[in-house]
Amino acid sequence: MPNSSSISEFLLLPLADTRQLQLLHFWLLLGIYLAALLGNGLISTAVACDRRLHTPMYFFLLNLALLDLGCISTTLPKAMANTLWDTRAISYAGCAAQLFFFSFFMSAEFSLLTIMSYDRYIAICKPLHYGTLMDSRACATMAAAAWGTGVLYSLLHTASTFSLPLCQGNVVNQFFCEIPQILKLSCSGSQLKEVVLLIFSVSLCFGCFVFIVASYVQIFMAVLRMPSEQGRHKAFSTCLPHLAVVSLFLSTGFYAYLNPHSVSSRFMDLMVAVLYSVVPPAVNPLIYSMRNKEVKDAVRKLITKCVSLAVNCPSFRIHAL
Repeated sequence: MPNSSSISEFLLLPLADTRQLQLLHFWLLLGIYLAALLGNGLISTAVACDRRLHTPMYFFLLNLALLDLGCISTTLPKAMANTLWDTRAISYAGCAAQLFFFSFFMSAEFSLLTIMSYDRYIAICKPLHYGTLMDSRACATMAAAAWGTGVLYSLLHTASTFSLPLCQGNVVNQFFCEIPQILKLSCSGSQLKEVVLLIFSVSLCFGCFVFIVASYVQIFMAVLRMPSEQGRHKAFSTCLPHLAVVSLFLSTGFYAYLNPHSVSSRFMDLMVAVLYSVVPPAVNPLIYSMRNKEVKDAVRKLITKCVSLAVNCPSFRIHAL
């Protein structure tokens, strides 16, 4: 049996068995990746450049877009490269780095989603105290705490996971390196420390989820008491997308990390991994912009400005001629 000291690479799960399907999956993943880059890039640039969006809600949205960019860039490029070159290999160090950065971006994103629910709670339920509680210093501190939580979480889990002896080979039944799949390769009885750490982490996540739900119960009660229909519509348009993102993120993430190995299937594990690692970064820009007039206006203004600069650029006119 191989052990962790003798393993120099891991073999990731292939997305298809035939060459035609591999190429189809490559173009599909490339389209999703480019859409995520474009959407999150536009939101990040629009929020950074438009002074009207320099508010706590959009500051956290900017951080969410940056985390989404990092998250999807950790998994998809390697999956696309393996699919295109018809290989499954990832080095031991590459797998550890992928697990570290994926855990970092995912845990930081969940912390940020919790902070965003608190921001919406203060804005709607305690509007008179919003300027005091959510000033620039408080926002920067909370964002830094979210990123710091991600670093601490990923360091603990990466060190704990890769300190385990691996006796079950080097075949990872996933298209990227994630903690549950690496634990399946560890020797029987040796993963107790990491399992305990995972249970503790999941308990913290569940506590954050309870906090988010409690916040939204208070928010919806306050919204329903609003006399203005326009005010209710604006409140729901900013809160419902956030709740949808949290629900998708948590339901699939809990399934991936708490599903017993004995009842899991390769296809279901793959679908769940796509739902919590690929879909949220790709659809978050749509969810947060389609129902938000300020973001749509800022993105439209940014695109118009870029097109105008390109058309008026002398080099562009020379090439056009």
